[in-house]
Amino acid sequence: MIGRYPDFDVFDAAGTWDHATAKVVTARLHPSPVLRFFAAGEEPTVRAFCDVCLAQDDEPRVPVVEMVDERLAAGRLDGYQYADMPDDRVTWHLVLAGLDEVAEARYGQASFAAAAADTREGIVALLAEAKLAGGSWDQLNVKRAWSVCMRMILAAFYSHPWAWNEIGFGGPAYPRGYMRLGPTSTREPFERAGATDEDPTRAAPNLGG
Repeated sequence: MIGRYPDFDVFDAAGTWDHATAKVVTARLHPSPVLRFFAAGEEPTVRAFCDVCLAQDDEPRVPVVEMVDERLAAGRLDGYQYADMPDDRVTWHLVLAGLDEVAEARYGQASFAAAAADTREGIVALLAEAKLAGGSWDQLNVKRAWSVCMRMILAAFYSHPWAWNEIGFGGPAYPRGYMRLGPTSTREPFERAGATDEDPTRAAPNLGG
């Protein structure tokens, strides 16, 4: 338990969930460790990429790579696709190839995963700013490629109970529901006060900037 809610565990409320809800949430703790979508050669790159995007530098990590892999392998996409972009699955392959190409061409590294942490962060910053070109990147709208990947990465991360614990989210409201109708500062019985009370938008002024 880390962060603003160190004593909060969403599973304390597991007794209020029905069987189907509990099964879905618990399964997220143990995704298949065998990747089916990402090739063996892509695995180090996708792991390093997701770690940079989410600042997951140490264990235990939310198993985002496994969750994204499972979703892509099953073809569970978002239901829409940018007109100027390939299938999201193709986009992922091209992005990973492009990251390795940049690491080699600009920094002389064998791969993105082999580069130093500050180099990986710099490359991802260029991707976020749509400032990468050449090779695999010329087959993509780079700005949209960043959006496609981050949408899936964040969806995986914030669907995981460990992420809920970190932000103090109470988990599934079905069939428990909510009792407190206001004011917004009124907590439900299952909610916890934060260990700190600073405004996160002021504590991290450059977030999203």
